[in-house]
Amino acid sequence: MMEAQGFQTWWPSHKLAVRGYAEVLRHYPEIARIRRQMGERVLAERPDVFIGVDAPDFNLGLEEKLRAQGVRTAHFVCPSIWAWRPKRVEQIRRSADHVLCLFPFEPALLAQHGIAATYVGHPLADAIPLEPDREAARAKLGLLPHDGVVAVLPGSRRSEIQYIAPRFFEAVVLMAKQRPELRFVVPAIPALLPEVDRAARAAGVAHVLRIVPGQSHAVLAACDVTLIASGTATLEAALFKRPMVIGYHMHALSWALMRRRQLQPWVGLPNILCGDFVVPELVQNAATPAALAEATLAWLRPDAQGRVDALRQRFTDLHLELRRDTATLATDAIQTLLAR
Repeated sequence: MMEAQGFQTWWPSHKLAVRGYAEVLRHYPEIARIRRQMGERVLAERPDVFIGVDAPDFNLGLEEKLRAQGVRTAHFVCPSIWAWRPKRVEQIRRSADHVLCLFPFEPALLAQHGIAATYVGHPLADAIPLEPDREAARAKLGLLPHDGVVAVLPGSRRSEIQYIAPRFFEAVVLMAKQRPELRFVVPAIPALLPEVDRAARAAGVAHVLRIVPGQSHAVLAACDVTLIASGTATLEAALFKRPMVIGYHMHALSWALMRRRQLQPWVGLPNILCGDFVVPELVQNAATPAALAEATLAWLRPDAQGRVDALRQRFTDLHLELRRDTATLATDAIQTLLAR
């Protein structure tokens, strides 16, 4: 989308599409080289402002070096210092002249540490309609209005397909045995289609699982419930007002290190933002196929309708809180930074 607006790509974004600790190690030399070369190129061109978008482990160190050389820096998406790694706030203070925050409580938190910040809302809250059109989404995907639809989103990184997809797909096997009338749909980013297809075949669900390239928003709009990997996709599911089961599994070393730095009892964004376990979370050893299947099917029982209605209202309130004119607010904040 940025290329369509005339931006120039220096490196493909998938080079940074790694997560965890152990998983990053084998990619680190290349990532470090890219960051070094990018810093040299930015300093040679001397832009009026450098805007780092998310990827804090990559961008904050780069921003610190650029800022030390007189380049103004804005960081878009406040790192989750309220959820884990709180000491990272010191790195933010050294790196960013201004932080553009997605959540309303973040600017006050940063202000306590002398960091200028602006709440700009979450761009997804603008992109996703307040009342998604389920029927239109189903028609687009070739699904019938009366179909029971389960969206399965095992992640958008290769490491997630490696560690999460097998468990999710084995859960699909169990759900299909109990509820053979259900339709299971997986939106996969095109670059990972072969990996997702191999995982589905290995789990023996290729015949009941429909894999579509992209179209995650259409799949979330169309579904009745989603089995979904922890990450930004869970917020998308919440904005589509869909019940969900959040699952996650990673390399054991990465999990041990991450668990030690966790500040809150939740890992999923919907639960963190609501301050409660409004949807189930099954993480690491708890993310067994049987448990994932049971928790997902629980949302589809007739006696769960009250829970579903309450969850939909909770997510509607969250959507309204996050909906702002993000583009204008971010532009104004950057303009103010440039005017200093």
